[in-house]
Amino acid sequence: MPDSLDTLQSLTSLTVHNATVALEQGLDAIRSGQTKFDLRNIKAVDSAAVSVMLTWQRAAQDAGGVLELKNLPNNLKNLTKLYGVCSLVSSTLSADDCASAGGHAERSPSDLHHH
Repeated sequence: MPDSLDTLQSLTSLTVHNATVALEQGLDAIRSGQTKFDLRNIKAVDSAAVSVMLTWQRAAQDAGGVLELKNLPNNLKNLTKLYGVCSLVSSTLSADDCASAGGHAERSPSDLHHH
């Protein structure tokens, strides 16, 4: 099956404010056979983003597929590393992507900026 149109490229944020809508949008895309989500346009994230992405992955697995999350912005990668779920979120992230940032001390939740 050819790659489906990536319906999530319109997302510019993935926060608690739009998590429910983004979650449903992703689940609808997975149900329609989409296997790749390009997240390059996401600029604002919070911990809700991690939960949404894990739920998308579970839905894809339950449907017998693997969801490829592409072009995760650095702030989103950093959150997945912070919570220890980097490799669960996307199989396209390398071991280097999921390793702690070189030259930086381990981060704690208190390092996150609140908005």
